[in-house]
Amino acid sequence: MHSEENKRLDPSRDGVPLTLVPDSLPPTPPIGSADHPATGDAADHGPFGTEPISDTRPETEMSSGSELEVSAETPGTDEAAAGEADAATDDLPPVEELLSVAVAALGGSERPGQVKMAQAVRHAIDAREHLAVQAGTGTGKSLAYLVPAIRHAVATRTPVVVSTATIALQRQLVDRDLPRLVEALAGRLPYRPSFAILKGRRNYLCRYRMSAEMPEDEQPDELFDPRAVSATGRMVQRILEWAEETETGDRDELVPGVNEQAWRQFSVSARECLGANRCPYGEDCFAERARQLAGEADVIVTNHALLAIDAMEEASVLPEHDVVVVDEAHDLVDRVTSVTTGELSESTVFTAVRRCARLIEQGVADRLQAAGEDLKALLAAAPPGRIDTLPPVLGTVLGVVRDAAAACLTALGPRTERADDDRPELAGQRKAAFTALDEVHDTAQRMLDAFGIENEVDRAEVVWLAAGGERRPPTLYVAPLTVGGMLRENLFGRRTVILTSATLALGGTFDGMARQWGLGQEGWSALDVGSPFDHARSGILYVAKHLPQPGREGLPDAYLDEIVALIEAAGGRTLGLFSSMRAARQAAEALRERLDVPLLCQGDDATGLLVRQFAEDPATCLFGTLSLWQGVDVPGPSLSLVVIDRIPFPRPDDPLASARQRHVAAKGGNGFMTVAATHAALLLAQGAGRLLRAQTDRGVVAVLDPRLATARYAGFLRASLPPFWPTTDRATVLAALRRLTGSGA
Repeated sequence: MHSEENKRLDPSRDGVPLTLVPDSLPPTPPIGSADHPATGDAADHGPFGTEPISDTRPETEMSSGSELEVSAETPGTDEAAAGEADAATDDLPPVEELLSVAVAALGGSERPGQVKMAQAVRHAIDAREHLAVQAGTGTGKSLAYLVPAIRHAVATRTPVVVSTATIALQRQLVDRDLPRLVEALAGRLPYRPSFAILKGRRNYLCRYRMSAEMPEDEQPDELFDPRAVSATGRMVQRILEWAEETETGDRDELVPGVNEQAWRQFSVSARECLGANRCPYGEDCFAERARQLAGEADVIVTNHALLAIDAMEEASVLPEHDVVVVDEAHDLVDRVTSVTTGELSESTVFTAVRRCARLIEQGVADRLQAAGEDLKALLAAAPPGRIDTLPPVLGTVLGVVRDAAAACLTALGPRTERADDDRPELAGQRKAAFTALDEVHDTAQRMLDAFGIENEVDRAEVVWLAAGGERRPPTLYVAPLTVGGMLRENLFGRRTVILTSATLALGGTFDGMARQWGLGQEGWSALDVGSPFDHARSGILYVAKHLPQPGREGLPDAYLDEIVALIEAAGGRTLGLFSSMRAARQAAEALRERLDVPLLCQGDDATGLLVRQFAEDPATCLFGTLSLWQGVDVPGPSLSLVVIDRIPFPRPDDPLASARQRHVAAKGGNGFMTVAATHAALLLAQGAGRLLRAQTDRGVVAVLDPRLATARYAGFLRASLPPFWPTTDRATVLAALRRLTGSGA
């Protein structure tokens, strides 16, 4: 069983003592035990009052399993192809040699975890077996999977796809890692490997859309907001100027970026696209050019969303490939869920009306307009939240919307190319109308289909209503309760998949993430290669056990007092990670009057600029929420303290999380541990991982929520965190921070 084989081993006691944690005292009992010391002479005994117990995170051996039996097309069933691949790779230098050459060329040093990961990736590719690898920060995991991936691509002349969750990692791979790696390996391989980046069509400038032959999707509310019109207008002008000089049409090259409203005037989705053969600008299409380059590349870098679309669509979006590397794999399920979530609101209906009104009889379009008005009135009066039973009035309105959209689709006529021959200039408008009407019709039908299921075990999707905002109307959403089946059949069943991240072994095992991905008990292996960082000597996990449990009425005064004491001891240098923007703003407003150090809060400016300010001034503190939990990389003295206000469980009224939790419970599982606790463990591990970003980093992760020491699920959460030295002793932590930062006695 993977739950036993992949347990994290007890840390070793090897290592060099560091200034943060002395090594002259006996070990301390775990947090939460009756024997854990509550007091201690910090000046004499160091920050923990105990001896550090670990050096680096250990390497957990891979477990073995038989081939995953999910499809007749599973790669491992083709023994002849496997034999040919083995013969081809035998002619190339071994992975260890290529990795050594790459590391030397890049000016690095060999890391045992990196070597072990590269060997495991090579083995998984050769054996046609899926692999999950947890590789801590500093392991050099991108080289560890790129080297065997390139070797396989060169040997088989078949591309390897590398998928990431964030733009930042995509840019790191394409702009830094791959160019340097290709240069380093050029003399050791039969030919110089190539690479390309490929994104969804919406990410590229569309020349046909720029020609104004397609309708714009105006938002009526903006017509009455001069500030919005002015800001969007300036962005539109920037896009027009950039369009004259860009060679790729890639939105991410437009810095600073533009809002979605401006960009949509110059881009199309895959369903809206006419296709290169029919489009008058097909030969100069940026998206088609990117696809062509990807089709010729050995390594294709993409994102989780496009990977999911490629798995779901009948027509392939990505070039044919047999190996996928999923980096930032902890985000895979959320990104796939986002892609598969449908939405319906007055805006989506009225957009469809605007697109088709000039192409069909007015009376037919008016029918859809009226249905949209009915939907608008109903959603404005309805309470937000999860919808478990279909209210009759909602069922009626959804049916009216669906049928009105179907009538418009019929009025548009056939979708064949021949239908556009008489009026080719209308081809783009017809395609845009079909796309918008399909979305309205199919989503309304999907929402109706989500109800009427008597047994919760058989329920497949959940529907909920989200309240409107300043510039967004109330919106209905429908999402799958699980994406594991889709991934199992369409991704894992067709290709060899390598999944990696710094946080995969939640609660000390890979089983939780594997269940979400749809992997069974066999056909995959797991490996934790540890981290080159000396967590137990470099960092402290402090749980403020003496504080009250967090409530729903904002941060208690005791929490604010604790944060002040910690920041003063650290001399600033603090990243505050809060469970909500309301809590982050409350803390920032309250503490700016009590602290003598600069305090930034997410929302004060662009997040990237705030992080840069934080990194440049060691005295500065930065408070924020979700994007900071995973998106901050600040090595050095500017970050010595990470404060987490509470365990980041999903909100009890989160419609998707609560529905998934109920669904797991109905099937006999532990809904809380499978959904809520796993979600919290992943975010906690990501947040705690902000502390150590370089070998010389030192500091404290302070969790103010006492439940991390006292609750029955606390052990699971703590086992998900990097192996810092744990304590609940406040005086010890404050003294350690003062010694580390020189902020006082």
